[in-house]
Amino acid sequence: MRKAALALGLFAAPRAALACPVCFGNSDAPMAIATNNGVLFMLGVVGLVLCGFASFFIHLVRRANRVAQDSATAEAGRFAPSEGPARC
Repeated sequence: MRKAALALGLFAAPRAALACPVCFGNSDAPMAIATNNGVLFMLGVVGLVLCGFASFFIHLVRRANRVAQDSATAEAGRFAPSEGPARC
């Protein structure tokens, strides 16, 4: 019975139940500014981590292509004719 009354009370006053304390205050308050700065900082950290992952995979692809190219060049040089026309 208490749970039903609590749920009914929360649904009757959703503004008080769902909003954070910063939302009720002044948007120019120091707490609101700090919250916005915190959110921007966390977004920046996530962006840096994603850029790090992307650059690591780009590095791996370039390295694999370079190794494949070097091995293809070495293989082609092994079968190249060693005798050619005489040059003066």
